[in-house]
Amino acid sequence: METTEVVIAGGGPTGLMLATELRLAGVEVILLDGLPRRTGESRAGGIHARTMEIFDQRGLLDDLLPQGRVMQAGHFGALPLDFSDFPTRYPFMLAVLQSVIERELDRRATELGAPVRWGSPVVGFEQDATGIDIEVSGPDGTRRIRAAYLVGCDGGRSTVRKLAGIGFSGTDATATGMLADVELTDPPAEPFFGLRRGAGDYSAVQFEPGWWRLVVQRHDLVMARGSTLTFEDFRKHYLEIAGTDFGMHSPRWVTHYGDAARQADRYRNGRVFLAGDAAHIHYPAGGQGQNLGVQDAVNLGWKLAIALRGNGSDEVLDTYESERLPVGARVLHNTRAQTALQRPGARVEALRDIMGDLIDMDVVRQRLGLMITALDIRYDTKGDHPLAGRRVPDGDLSTGEGDTRVFELLRSGRPMLLRLNGNQVSPGDGWRDRVEVVDARSRQERWAVPGVGEIAVPGAILIRPDGYAAWVGQDGSGLSESLGTWFGPAS
Repeated sequence: METTEVVIAGGGPTGLMLATELRLAGVEVILLDGLPRRTGESRAGGIHARTMEIFDQRGLLDDLLPQGRVMQAGHFGALPLDFSDFPTRYPFMLAVLQSVIERELDRRATELGAPVRWGSPVVGFEQDATGIDIEVSGPDGTRRIRAAYLVGCDGGRSTVRKLAGIGFSGTDATATGMLADVELTDPPAEPFFGLRRGAGDYSAVQFEPGWWRLVVQRHDLVMARGSTLTFEDFRKHYLEIAGTDFGMHSPRWVTHYGDAARQADRYRNGRVFLAGDAAHIHYPAGGQGQNLGVQDAVNLGWKLAIALRGNGSDEVLDTYESERLPVGARVLHNTRAQTALQRPGARVEALRDIMGDLIDMDVVRQRLGLMITALDIRYDTKGDHPLAGRRVPDGDLSTGEGDTRVFELLRSGRPMLLRLNGNQVSPGDGWRDRVEVVDARSRQERWAVPGVGEIAVPGAILIRPDGYAAWVGQDGSGLSESLGTWFGPAS
């Protein structure tokens, strides 16, 4: 029987991101996918600021940025949201195909020793007190892999979730979205637009020279899950709503989806975890889904590594669900609201007029925009400092080795105690093998924190591998407790 530490079912962005996180920490990983090969299809079409920051934290963004299109605004229920003044290095949405992101993540996972094993669906498992035996199907029959943990990143119809007996509660579809990646004989003048008309809305975005993604959404139609949408069907629906088909031809991909919104009742069952679409599905309103999955993976990866190295407690693994389940629930909540805002009719139009006026107010625009971009997430953690539990800003720093940034210091994926401007709080010898200590000077006196405002640069920050502050302080009060909570007792 083959053995490893973690088996990941699903080779999409969530599974790939989790594999890279685990390999950075030296964890043995087997990454499986039931498909015979990568399809090249790209359901997701963009990433938001927090996901770009996460890719930056791991040195992945420089190669990715030139392959996408910068879009300064997003939307909430097709009402425009300006991101340009958000306190991040990436105050925009990057229109980039999921297939491009998968290619970059696949390359990194392979470099780190976790290539995808295709044609290898998980078909069963049994867990006990010391591990989990996973049954994997293949051309030569069923084989077994012994691991410490199994993570289902295998999509909305997750086999792992079903085998784990985890419920998937939510609401059924009431509308249908249809998508086609095509060439256009008579393309629109703008590289991106979205409009509402009649019983639906439609949009077009150019991802690559010559290739466009057309989307039409109908609120008077519910297509059965698993039914086929032909290119001619898509053309007919798009023409009916938009009044033109822009001369679409040569489709790469045609698909449809509904506005069903469901979430796993639990994200963990013993040694089994769920992440990405296996844990939550929703209408792609605001372009949040892929971002949510990548951020699930980054939250879970370092916690599994801590547990496997014998330092972290099982309670640390439980924080994956306690932190990420509410974030997923919030996304389902706001996508339901956005779907309602996009319905046709005089009553909704009145509501949209009022919402449009409200969004013109900075406080409303920022509240909605920071939620869509996930820049405002705050995890429950001890301490009353305004930065505690929030993502640490990418401040400009100077060290003995030269100028750098906070995110550049996070490339190793290790926990870090960042001591600023001469602060000398110490983690003690008991954690030095687990926590990197970095001394630096901030080149700014104040940092802008999304959802909070400007704060004075603190004396020291205990930064989790996912970039969130586990502890913030000046004199070390509470530091040992936070170190023990997240990274195990002193050795």
